[in-house]
Amino acid sequence: MTRLIDVMHLGRDRVIGAYEIDGLIVDPGPTTGMETLLSSLEQGPRALLLTHIHLDHAGASGSLVRRFPNLRVYVHEVGAPHLIDPAKLLESAARLYGNDMERLWGEVLPVPPENVTALAGGEMVEGFRVAYVPGHAQHHVAYLHEDSGDAYVGDVAGVRIPPHDFTMAPTPPPDIDVEAWEQSLDRVADWQPRRLCLTHFDRTEQPLEQLERVRESLRRQAALAKDRGRECFLAEVGAELDRELDPDVAQRVRQAAPPEQLWLGLERYWRKREESPDA
Repeated sequence: MTRLIDVMHLGRDRVIGAYEIDGLIVDPGPTTGMETLLSSLEQGPRALLLTHIHLDHAGASGSLVRRFPNLRVYVHEVGAPHLIDPAKLLESAARLYGNDMERLWGEVLPVPPENVTALAGGEMVEGFRVAYVPGHAQHHVAYLHEDSGDAYVGDVAGVRIPPHDFTMAPTPPPDIDVEAWEQSLDRVADWQPRRLCLTHFDRTEQPLEQLERVRESLRRQAALAKDRGRECFLAEVGAELDRELDPDVAQRVRQAAPPEQLWLGLERYWRKREESPDA
């Protein structure tokens, strides 16, 4: 049985969710939400399935291993070295969050190498099929639970805060690749999942419709970033959020996917394309 655990990021519901399946935790979230996560578990976790290593998804991993020394941590092979030694990850995150690092994410501890199992995609682990799904991040995987048909997709299927279906593609730097992301959406669709389980936020029983919503958002935001400058991009994204969503839901989308980061990731994507047109 799957349980969604709201880790109440910064005291707000429906921003970051972890999933618990028979002692497995998919994306535990940041250390700032770890005690909320643990208080919702009936017993200690036996393994973490990380979709990717961004701090809102995996920041608590090292702290959880310190609490539970036998905890197994599954992660894509590109992300594994940065779990073991998070110095570069933290340096990159600090460029985005500055003095807010501690408030947002809390302590980020290394994960001992012996606890880490690196994945390439194509494996079966703990009853889950693994797919490599880059685009949001080079180290992103998705997990399909064979028994239930639920797919755990991290950020690949976008940010969607209930009760609305409005979806935004989270495009922070440094790894955004629009073409790879679209291929990853096709890969998840090929699974024909029963449900999609999103970190931001909750499950949807319209998996193919949700994948198309994030595809449309990705294309729309990418075109806007290519054709307009920063101020226009931020103004149009902000206006769309305010037009489509209730204020409290718009606030949660902004927390999960800050518009400034959407711009920064897509601006870097287009700049790299101009520098290397054949890439």
